[in-house]
Amino acid sequence: MSKPQISVLIPLLNEEESLPELHDWIHKTLTKAGLSYEILFIDDGSKDDSWKVICELKEKNERVRGLKFSRNYGKTAALDTGFQIVEGDVIITMDADLQDNPEEIPELYRKITEDGYDIVSGWKKKRHDPVLSKNLPSKLFNWAARKISDVKLHDFNCGLKAYDQKVVKNIRIYGEMHRYIPVIAKWNGFDKIGEQVVQHQARKYGHTKFGIDRFINGFLDLLSITFVNKFGRRPMHFFGAFGVISFIIGTAITVFLIGEKLYNLWNKLPFRNVTDNPLFFLALLTVMIGVQLFLAGFLGELYVKQNASDISYVIDEEI
Repeated sequence: MSKPQISVLIPLLNEEESLPELHDWIHKTLTKAGLSYEILFIDDGSKDDSWKVICELKEKNERVRGLKFSRNYGKTAALDTGFQIVEGDVIITMDADLQDNPEEIPELYRKITEDGYDIVSGWKKKRHDPVLSKNLPSKLFNWAARKISDVKLHDFNCGLKAYDQKVVKNIRIYGEMHRYIPVIAKWNGFDKIGEQVVQHQARKYGHTKFGIDRFINGFLDLLSITFVNKFGRRPMHFFGAFGVISFIIGTAITVFLIGEKLYNLWNKLPFRNVTDNPLFFLALLTVMIGVQLFLAGFLGELYVKQNASDISYVIDEEI
């Protein structure tokens, strides 16, 4: 099979009912558009018959590929693994639950190849999700993400995105940072980021695999990657600043206490030992904090940053 124009990358967990319909929909849409493609399903430790369905799809369509993780590693792990092996000029990511519409793919492809975007992110402007449990938290989350990252997208959580191949081959993601791929890409020089309003459909089979905790974890991940991006290569600009401030405060208090004692000695005034003054312990604490900011913070965050590329995932099968 020749190199495809499009690689459709689909991470999934327990989606056996939707896979045949999704495959047929993608095949019909891309064949009609005259686009060559491959579909890479990544089974993230499903407990149902999802892998069996993928194998059956492979038998009837040679353009289907599949990976099966030994356990559930998460969506970020599935995407990161898939990015390393897809072969298409444009990579489309989408969810397996039929809430993303494959008919959006040709236009996403055109924006990458003709309009010159590095990334085009879907925007589910009209959502078919519960307001309190999903829509409202999502709006607040996206607002915070825009403010902190300065990437002007309305929907960071939308699974339907298009990437130029050079983007996915030159970034690594870990933890739960899949929703921030546009942010990571921008910080790596891929700043032509567009947005496309896409149709969002109600879930047809099963139930959602995500809860409200994904917004909390997502916000923490945003703070993490923002910090690592800004200070990962120069961490002393952050830790050093707070360390110096803390150290100066402790030193100033110590000098004050010693000066006070010397003054009282010189003037034959009553005095108490420096170690009997509560301020001495405050000085000791701030000096220690300053030193720890230099050592523990610097080494810890730098270690995480440098070892992110060493993360690996166990794959049970590949077709």
